[in-house]
Amino acid sequence: MAGASTFAFRAMDVAGAATAGELEAESKAAVSEQLRQRGLIVLDVSEKKAPFKVEQLWQTWKGVDMRELAIFSRQFATLVASGMPMLRTLHTLEEQTQDERIKEATAGVRADIEAGSTLSKAMERHPEVFDRLYRAMVRSGEESGRLEDALDRVAFQVEKTDGLRRQVKSALMYPALIFGFAMVVLVAVVAFVIPVFVGIFEQIAEENPGEKAELPLPTQICVAASDAITGYWFILIPAIVAAFVLFFRWKRGKSGKEVWDRFVLRLPAKVGDVIQKVALARWSRTFSGAVSAGVPMLQAIKLTGETAGNIVLEQAMDDVYASAKRGGSLAAPIERHEIFPPMVAHMVAVGEETGQLEHMLTKIADFYETEVDAKVKALTSLIEPLMIVFVGGVVGFIVIAMYLPIFSLYDKIR
Repeated sequence: MAGASTFAFRAMDVAGAATAGELEAESKAAVSEQLRQRGLIVLDVSEKKAPFKVEQLWQTWKGVDMRELAIFSRQFATLVASGMPMLRTLHTLEEQTQDERIKEATAGVRADIEAGSTLSKAMERHPEVFDRLYRAMVRSGEESGRLEDALDRVAFQVEKTDGLRRQVKSALMYPALIFGFAMVVLVAVVAFVIPVFVGIFEQIAEENPGEKAELPLPTQICVAASDAITGYWFILIPAIVAAFVLFFRWKRGKSGKEVWDRFVLRLPAKVGDVIQKVALARWSRTFSGAVSAGVPMLQAIKLTGETAGNIVLEQAMDDVYASAKRGGSLAAPIERHEIFPPMVAHMVAVGEETGQLEHMLTKIADFYETEVDAKVKALTSLIEPLMIVFVGGVVGFIVIAMYLPIFSLYDKIR
């Protein structure tokens, strides 16, 4: 059966005798229908997990394509606003989306809705695609009877988040590619060109036994690096891979994440400043989206902190949450944390006083998104010459190191 999954079920007959088993079907609703046709009363239907595949590991590591999620969200909002029935909408989205994880999640949501679930409850089973903020905004729309508006705000939120991410990536793509290519060339020089010079040194030394001299220190460094790469590559490559894996595991941990997030905010050459402004743009856009969607204030604060992407912002939002829970203001704890510039605290305070918090948060988001654009361009223009100087310096060092002993031996021979 094409596209079918295996479902485990529990049911009982009219006499009350329990039965259980497995069926292949396209959805939970199809399983329930088959069981009812047999005269059984359905107690539970659950999809069995498919065997692990290598493709699943790649999909898990890669994550959900934010661009595809933004397109999916906008199409979802448009189709629901057009009056199309929910099941048909989800079926259409399932056929159109290009991301496999979104496609599978959409199929699962459709199956759960067919079985009687609400949209937000069905999305809870797919947190890797629909995060807590996404689900909370959808739940608010369902509870208020304004699902169309909620989906429109969700689509806008995801589009802005994706736009900010793409803006930073596109600005840094060129320097990253050039630097990566330069590093590959440097490794190739060290691995393949330096050994040629070493052979020349040895040949000259053999032809002139009375002119033996110790290689200069720069030459010794280059030769040692070449020997390490060519002679111990089978150790170096696994060691580098293991170091990266351990680093990312440490960075995902609670203590490692806190140390890393504080460290990147203090990076010199305006890098930390850009990271701070990216975090603030995401924070204010997320907070504004949650408030505008009708998410309760305490829940909106909590969700904004958890999805901020920086533990310093998350800890700041914990203080905001505590203040709001006591009936205090939002601006006071924001003002106490260094990650928030004074302008943010003042605008939040004005928003609270005038009842226009959503509007003020949107203004903050717009401002910092514009700032990110300008700062990233400035940072890129700074990185490019620094990168050229660095690569040129390394190449110059290697060239000088290789020719120093040749000149020295030539002078002695002459």
